[in-house]
Amino acid sequence: QVQLVESGGGSVQAGGSLILSCKADQSTYNTNPRAWFRQVSGKEREAVAVIGRHDDTFYADFVEGRFTISKDNANNLLYLQMNNLRPEDTAMYFCAARTWNRYLGDWWRDSENWHYWGQGAQVTVTS
Repeated sequence: QVQLVESGGGSVQAGGSLILSCKADQSTYNTNPRAWFRQVSGKEREAVAVIGRHDDTFYADFVEGRFTISKDNANNLLYLQMNNLRPEDTAMYFCAARTWNRYLGDWWRDSENWHYWGQGAQVTVTS
């Protein structure tokens, strides 16, 4: 079992930036893929970005080069740098972890393939 805690959410005007952080309470799963998802109330959770064991990354199409996922294994941290934010990026953002490694493929976009979740960080983008 691993505890994940997100931070860095908040309210920003369109075009602004935010950095989300996700702190794990242990390093056990640091070498496995880690991901960010987001969810708007009443809608399904959708994948945002993933980073694999070897720092390979994939992003959802809507990111369009605006977000960067990264990790700091020494400190059990996962980050999501978000630039040029849009009102449609408003959502609760969740970090996710897996109990075992898996080479990255389209599977990462399905929330059911992730085993641990943080409590979420609210991001609100105003126009």
